[in-house]
Amino acid sequence: MIRLAVFGQPVKQSLSPRIHTAFALQFGLEIDYRAIEASLETFAGQLGELARSGGRGCNITAPFKHDAWRAASTASETADRAEAANTLLFSTRGWFADNTDGGGLVSDLQSGAGFDLAGKKLCLLGAGGAASGVLASLLGAAPGHVTVANRTAGKAVELAERHADLGAVTGTGLDRLAHSGPFDLVINATSQGHGGRAPQLDPAWLRAGGLCYDMNYGEAAEPLKALCLERDIPYRDGLGMLVGQAALSFELWTARQPDAAAVLGELRLAAGK
Repeated sequence: MIRLAVFGQPVKQSLSPRIHTAFALQFGLEIDYRAIEASLETFAGQLGELARSGGRGCNITAPFKHDAWRAASTASETADRAEAANTLLFSTRGWFADNTDGGGLVSDLQSGAGFDLAGKKLCLLGAGGAASGVLASLLGAAPGHVTVANRTAGKAVELAERHADLGAVTGTGLDRLAHSGPFDLVINATSQGHGGRAPQLDPAWLRAGGLCYDMNYGEAAEPLKALCLERDIPYRDGLGMLVGQAALSFELWTARQPDAAAVLGELRLAAGK
């Protein structure tokens, strides 16, 4: 039995147990994957308990990605650059931290949405853990330029500067974004959808036929989805990213590459989308 978990707050709505159980069935593996509600005060202790009870690894969601990276003994270059981890693997040396969010995002954009990132002008909304976890992978896909935009411009500038060696990237405030566009792709990496609000989105930011990609899924994606429908902006939610990053985590834990497209299809069918 492979013991796994996902930590978050809130976490009861997480699809991760369902996704990883479906992956395990593809290989006839037995797993015990649990969703564990944590707090900033209890997270470290709960992580230690998972390790002591024989846990092989875990996924990390908001708001613990930075804490997970700090708790690890070793980390991938991707996690170190992001200063955030969404995946932990336990070994005799302690926790190894990785961040598969960016790989999941790029895979869904290019394979799922058929959007070739090469040479394109991109805008990443937000400068928190979600944005920092995907920026390196986006730059690795060779876009023409990435603009990181955040309400607090300084955070966007700092994130861009931390990745400047990987490609053309700058940071700016939301109030200055009109001077940087129009863009081929706007990616929402904010958490406003969880509060029932859509992020600021001006149709003028996008070129004709440009895509708005929401890293949220489910109920948290509904506010931006409704706004894009109202303004006739092409839209895609982050369910494919979720499955894609989960597949990379599963491969790290089991050395097996699952059929992510099949599981995504099942989830879309179940959701009627």
